[in-house]
Amino acid sequence: MPKPAKHVFVCMQSRPPGHPRGSCGANGCQEVFEELMFQWQSRDLITHGVQVTGAGCLGPCTAGPNVLVYPEGIMYGGVKKEDVSEIVNGHLIGGEPVERLLMDPEIWG
Repeated sequence: MPKPAKHVFVCMQSRPPGHPRGSCGANGCQEVFEELMFQWQSRDLITHGVQVTGAGCLGPCTAGPNVLVYPEGIMYGGVKKEDVSEIVNGHLIGGEPVERLLMDPEIWG
C-alpha cells in the first residue's frame, strides 16, 4: 500500500452513560465511521491517497464525534453521518477544509 497523502482518524471512544467527559460513542461516531468507510471503499479513495482509521479518544469528548485529518492537523467536531460526503468531496478530494465543521479554535487551534 502506498503512503497515504491524507490519513483520517475517527474517534471511536465509548464511555458509560453519564460519564463526565462524555464520548463520541454516545454521539454517533459508529455511524460516521461506517459511512466514511463505505465511501472510502465505494469511491476507491485509496487511489486519492486517503487512509481511514478508527481511533481512541482524540481529546475534546463533548464536541464529538470528532474526525481528524493529517497531515494538515484539521479537526472536525460534531460530525454527523450526513456530513461525511461534504468532508470527502470538499476536503479529502477537493483539498478545501469544511469550514462549518471545523473544531472551535479555543479547543483545537
